[in-house]
Amino acid sequence: MAATFSAIRRVQLPLIGGRRVAWAEVLLTGLSGFATFLIVATVAVIVFEIVAGGAGVISWDFLTKPPADGLRAGGIGPAIFGTVALVLLMVIAVIPFGAMAAIYLHEYARPRSRWTKAVRFAVSNLAGVPSIVFGLFGLGFFIQFVGVGMDRAMGLDVTWGQPCILWAALTLALLNLPVVIVTTEEALSSVPQHYREASLALGATRWQTIWRVVLPTLLPAILTGFALAFARAVGEYGSVIFIAGNLPMISEITPLIIITKLEQYDYVGATAVAAVMLIFSFILLLLINALQAWTRRSSRRLA
Repeated sequence: MAATFSAIRRVQLPLIGGRRVAWAEVLLTGLSGFATFLIVATVAVIVFEIVAGGAGVISWDFLTKPPADGLRAGGIGPAIFGTVALVLLMVIAVIPFGAMAAIYLHEYARPRSRWTKAVRFAVSNLAGVPSIVFGLFGLGFFIQFVGVGMDRAMGLDVTWGQPCILWAALTLALLNLPVVIVTTEEALSSVPQHYREASLALGATRWQTIWRVVLPTLLPAILTGFALAFARAVGEYGSVIFIAGNLPMISEITPLIIITKLEQYDYVGATAVAAVMLIFSFILLLLINALQAWTRRSSRRLA
């Protein structure tokens, strides 16, 4: 009798457990689908409200002409150009240094050394610093120290020692540096180790292995880091409120235009500027995704 009961028990328990797993899977699938629908619906509502609210103001003159009458009239042409210049300068500054830092941490540094732990700790803390603190740092270091020092060394009047797009871009590069480092290092971890071993076995040096074997597979991850940095830089306000100014480069940027229009109770104009930013962001992100897909297909062909 005891043997028969044990046999029935061994048969029934997996069936009961199987039913529980099936119900858990159905519940988890439903919750995941509902969460996905909620996110997509929220994004759709936000996009519709912004684009519909600003569509009546957007025109060719609005996109190309400079502002007038204290931003109460005119367009946002200089602000668009200033935002593009800000993002390009930020990318030029952050992508090489972030990628090189990630390569050093993953490929060269000893994982358990105090130096490596200190660098990782600094990167983690840097990611949690509020943007307004970066803005104050950029004001004190880039403008008051570097800019004023350049003016004194060149015998100039106040030229570099004032708010400008260059200092704002460097500040945003520091702000987005942890994002690029973490993204690139995770991509380095995903590269199979036998790729490196095969390259070294064929007589390549470590740097040749990184340059010719590892880095080609990192381009999609670097583009992902660029997309994240771009999305954060375009809408950043706290870190550039003190340092995005006039000469020696383009003055206005779109986040400051939005804040100014809101202070003037020009909600329609602020929505129009936000709609332009949203459209340009979507276009750029679609181009980045297309380039990522192309690089992945190219790497599969080479593999």
